[in-house]
Amino acid sequence: MSDRPYHVVLYGASGFVGKQTVQYFADHTSKQTRWAIAGRNRPKLEAVRSQVGVAVDVLVADSQDQEAVDKIVSQTKVILTTAGPFALYGNSLVDACVRYKTHYVDITGETPWVKTLIDRYHTQAALDGTRIIPCCGFDSIPSDLGTYLVVRHLQQELGIPCKSVNAYFQAYGGFNGGTLASAFNLYDSNQTEQLKDPFLLNPPGNHSQTEIEQNRDPETPTFDSDLNTWVAPFFMGIVNTRIVRRSSALYEQWQEPYSSDFTYQEYLKFDEPLARLKATSVNAGLALFTSALQQPVVRSLLQPLLPQPGSGPNELSMNEGWFSCELIGTGVDGRKVRGLIRDQGDPGNRATVKFLCESALSLAEQTNELPGGEKRGGILTPATGLGDVLAQRLRQAGMTIEVGK
Repeated sequence: MSDRPYHVVLYGASGFVGKQTVQYFADHTSKQTRWAIAGRNRPKLEAVRSQVGVAVDVLVADSQDQEAVDKIVSQTKVILTTAGPFALYGNSLVDACVRYKTHYVDITGETPWVKTLIDRYHTQAALDGTRIIPCCGFDSIPSDLGTYLVVRHLQQELGIPCKSVNAYFQAYGGFNGGTLASAFNLYDSNQTEQLKDPFLLNPPGNHSQTEIEQNRDPETPTFDSDLNTWVAPFFMGIVNTRIVRRSSALYEQWQEPYSSDFTYQEYLKFDEPLARLKATSVNAGLALFTSALQQPVVRSLLQPLLPQPGSGPNELSMNEGWFSCELIGTGVDGRKVRGLIRDQGDPGNRATVKFLCESALSLAEQTNELPGGEKRGGILTPATGLGDVLAQRLRQAGMTIEVGK
């Protein structure tokens, strides 16, 4: 790929999150990093370029025009895309990336779509050493990378396999229209039944009833003795847990297992006072909203009232947002290790942009240092495709990532 004109192409650069990736690259890349912006609307892309004040190339391709997409993908080492819903707009990009052996990252949380990518492309991408890595935003890097770091700490520092990891989230921020559009499309596509499979993204194989029961999504608030407070199911757990379990399964295939019966779950954490009431109220509200999404008539009434694609929180709101992901890993002998990933900035925008851009730059600038070396490929996860390289880059970008403290 050394003779390609670009290290990274940012596709969907005129969208709400896409504009933020352009600003991030303008602020955080060196002159040696060759990058361009891309999308389907040249005037909008040129307006973003002018607004950010960067002298980068503008490439134009509608996601439904495979020939135009191919032309862009063939010119770069890495494609970064924020153009969702990805089930609608991501197929041509992934297909081209596999054929041209171009690495790929996105911010999808659409696990049924990720399942189709695994079925179609994993074998070929693995043979070619092409890293196709979806879910590189707030979904699902804190969960996946945090679990990986906790597991490896238990193994390398304490010398014991990790039996389980639980993650506990706290966050403040808003939704953008693109995220909501992806959620609506998921329900419109009648794929919600797939969401219930705790091993949806795992390699083919049979799971015992015991394994299924151990990994079912939590449904009710509980008191957590490790935290000494109440927790509730995290609404993105149906995405993040599937990514973490895929990481565990892939590492087991590569003879680097977490443990033979590893389990992972995640929760929302609530602080006192009134932690139980908060957990119960949020859980009830989430159940009500999810139920509404499953009703086409109600969904059609809700959709116009919520942020639309291309819109999202204002700058002040995004800057004042934050997130915290606490992780507790338990070894097979009962010993525990704690981890923490935390940052300032709206998790669905500021943190997501940092996660995504540093993921793309890991692929572009540190290929030889990535887990598995140059030959690793397939439909991967952040932990299996980026690992410690990404963790170090995020620390250098100002994110708190601690394990064992």
